[in-house]
Amino acid sequence: MQSEIAPTISAELRQRFASASRVVVLTGAGVSAESGVPTFRGGGNTSVWKGMPFDVISSGQMLERDLPAVWEWFDYRRELMQSVKPNPAHVAIANWQRRFPELTVVTQNIDGLHQKAGSRGVIELHGNIWRARCVTCEMTIDLTEHRRNACVGCGDNLRPDVVLFGEMLPPGAYERAATAASTCELCFVVGTSALVYPAANIPAIAKMGSGYVVEINPEKTPLSSFCDEVLSGKAGDILPVLGDDV
Repeated sequence: MQSEIAPTISAELRQRFASASRVVVLTGAGVSAESGVPTFRGGGNTSVWKGMPFDVISSGQMLERDLPAVWEWFDYRRELMQSVKPNPAHVAIANWQRRFPELTVVTQNIDGLHQKAGSRGVIELHGNIWRARCVTCEMTIDLTEHRRNACVGCGDNLRPDVVLFGEMLPPGAYERAATAASTCELCFVVGTSALVYPAANIPAIAKMGSGYVVEINPEKTPLSSFCDEVLSGKAGDILPVLGDDV
């Protein structure tokens, strides 16, 4: 059943969606927020954890200075996410795997909700809060299945397998996303203003390669004027309708 607030989908997008083979979907915090995931980002000097701003407790410097404090913060965040479930936007994107021969899902989110919805091969630009990684040998463990102890490979400490402020992206993640964007026919930018680099390059790379760039967001963003089409509204309302409608 179509949403009563379904956006107007252009004939151009209908045709492209129906015939596309290579599609890239870039998602940001707005998609997860629709599932109830807190963004944790405060304005100005907002203290988010024991008097420390978000970009301090979630920084590479804090990791080196006080690993237990960083773990306490991320344990708290995981506890808040225990009951969070994928929303219709996550499910619609996962269903697109059966529709498009080549679907690349790229996310700035660390909550794993795309995978819970059934998406495969998700490129996680900022890591995953449900994984831990050894600080020395970089062996990873799934925190949904194992307790957080010392690394079983080398015995050294584990850290959250997420990209903290001041750190580089996981090796190869951006490169794989950029390669997919360079040859895609459709690029959906969902729930993100795409202002954080290098993720912000993805829509530009898609457009340079003749991809049709579509933004889905409740509000206009700095990216809106760059896109070929803008669908205003919640991703959970729009994406299921888009798949059914075209």
